[in-house]
Amino acid sequence: MKYIGSFLLFFVIFPGWSQVEISKFETYPVFPECQNAEFQSEEVCFKNTLRTFILQNFQVPEKVSEENYSGEIYVLFEVTREGNFKVLYVDAIYSELKVEIERVFGLLPKIEPGTYNTKPTYVQFRMPLKIPMSLNTTVEVDTETPVTVAGNDRLVESPSDKNVLEEYDAIVSKPFKDNVNSSNLNIPLSHERYSRFDAEINRIGTNSHTATKPFIYSEVAKYYDFDQEQRELQKNTTTWLGRKLWNEHLVEFQGPNYWFTGDIVLDLQIGKDFQSDFDFTYNNTRGAIFQGGLGDNLNFYTVVFESQGRFADYYNRYAESIAPFMGSGVAIIPGRGIAKEFMDGGFDYPVAEGYLSYSPNEFFDLQFGHGNNFIGDGYRSLLMSDNASPHPYFKLNTTFWKLKYTNTWMSLRDVREEVAAEGSYRAKYMANHYLSINLTRRLNIGVFESVIWQNDNGRGFDVNYLNPVIFYRSIEFSTGARGGNALIGITGKYKVSDRVNIYGQWIIDEFSSVDVFGGDQSWKNKLGFQLGAKYFDAFNIPDLYLQAEYNQVRPYTYSHNSVVLNYGHNNQSMAHLWGANFREFIAIARYRHNRWYGSAKLILGERGFDFNTEKDDAYYGGGIYRSERDRPFENGVKIGQGNTTTSLFTEVETGYIINPVTNLKIFGSLIYRNFDPMENTTQNFKSNTLWLNIGLRTDIFNWYFDN
Repeated sequence: MKYIGSFLLFFVIFPGWSQVEISKFETYPVFPECQNAEFQSEEVCFKNTLRTFILQNFQVPEKVSEENYSGEIYVLFEVTREGNFKVLYVDAIYSELKVEIERVFGLLPKIEPGTYNTKPTYVQFRMPLKIPMSLNTTVEVDTETPVTVAGNDRLVESPSDKNVLEEYDAIVSKPFKDNVNSSNLNIPLSHERYSRFDAEINRIGTNSHTATKPFIYSEVAKYYDFDQEQRELQKNTTTWLGRKLWNEHLVEFQGPNYWFTGDIVLDLQIGKDFQSDFDFTYNNTRGAIFQGGLGDNLNFYTVVFESQGRFADYYNRYAESIAPFMGSGVAIIPGRGIAKEFMDGGFDYPVAEGYLSYSPNEFFDLQFGHGNNFIGDGYRSLLMSDNASPHPYFKLNTTFWKLKYTNTWMSLRDVREEVAAEGSYRAKYMANHYLSINLTRRLNIGVFESVIWQNDNGRGFDVNYLNPVIFYRSIEFSTGARGGNALIGITGKYKVSDRVNIYGQWIIDEFSSVDVFGGDQSWKNKLGFQLGAKYFDAFNIPDLYLQAEYNQVRPYTYSHNSVVLNYGHNNQSMAHLWGANFREFIAIARYRHNRWYGSAKLILGERGFDFNTEKDDAYYGGGIYRSERDRPFENGVKIGQGNTTTSLFTEVETGYIINPVTNLKIFGSLIYRNFDPMENTTQNFKSNTLWLNIGLRTDIFNWYFDN
């Protein structure tokens, strides 16, 4: 009886199955029996061969037969790039049916994979399995035309009033395949997350462009298998709560040509600054992420945070020192936004980010959103960093041949009283152009230009700056135009081996050859550079990641005679978070094993601050928000001038990844900071901090506590 039921079960299901509209392919996977089939017959041959195999091997479980069950099963399966069958999901009321499906698919042989653009690709299929225990007959037909299915007198009808009235109830989720990993969504900026695939995208011979971040999942997926990572980390749990906690998005929906997910965001931290008068530090962030795709080309992402926090004393002081001049804002939380006062020494700071991503073809990706961007291969960037508050932007990525050209236009704010316009914050705009080219299998060179202009004379966003030609505006300003401030830069990366990369940056702000080569150390030598190295699988230890980096920026870089046209937003630098007039050395180690991870960071720096006293109120070139006109001398300008300060920052963190899909982690960290200025002032004075933190965090943006 079991075998008859098996025959009837599978004989009725195949007209209803379909190729899932997730992956693209041009030719069907090919069984050995279908090698000589014509192109037009590949689909029928594939389905019939698979049907025959399943009919011969499937056994209806005893429990299903005994209970005379009538219903339907959904099987989502894949033929991989290697030609293997893989069951992704089985929706069935009986666990015995799931086990049997997986057993049968495990018996299938390896076949030739499907192809797209002549290259092997994965192909996914959704197969409904109906269980009416009666004789049925089937006919293979073109699934795009209405058909009649004999047996049970069932008819696939044209739309009718009844269909329309049942339209709402017909909208149900199909078996969900996590499309995030192959989408055009951004991979959230997280240093720990990016270190997992950094080695793969930097191997010799890859045509990747790694300086423009955040990366897009689809571009990284060519080199790194996100699905495999999640399978390796998957917990063996069958309960709904267990799956949502350990393995899945909280909300998942798969439509015929769209999908979306929803998740809760948490950043809950409790800690102790042992030098503070407060009993404890804390951060209490709750939020929600909603992301998805409409068709193959359009993706969307939005996240809203509601946060309250109180941090270590040095961090609280810095947040208050960059507070906006008006409104209820008493601080700006670095990298987050304007904060109101909350309870005893705390801050309340809501944040919202999001974007639309549209990729009309393989060459272009357009994004319009509110968030942060980063340019460079290092921990720091001297060109564009993610340490400032999120801001509106429009970005165009163009990728072809060995080139990637990124144009980003941004709307920024200056929130100081001295530049306020009629009681409101001052608007300014920035246009960045970054051209990356892979000159050889090992060497990448990039050129960068940034132009900043203000909203003077009520002109708003000047469409002239939409010109994508790199260096066009820089040349214009260097010849005397006063409409804005231009910076240029160069990046480089050399792959010594698959395990060792060397990278660097050079930023030039107001280049003057006479002053640069004159030997007088003129204040016009507004330059900075970075040199770093990465060592993957260090000392033959898998997943051990080491990084060393040196940065220095001369005084007055990023500032401007017109005080509005500095390289900043919301009183924070858009490049290095220290502004200018510094040098630093950074050493970072990261290690991961399964869901466990750990990191250690050491930052040793020398910085030059202003004294800001009645005796000495000169501008020594560190803070980028002062006018260059306040400089004390023309020549003899050196890094660290002014109130010379040495700083030491160390941080050790270890944690456990609870859910790899959402990057939810439980962690503990310990920070030690020593800050030692030459002269104690109101703003800068000698301090030592030991800060312990434990927490639960959805890791989707970077905290920078090393200010």
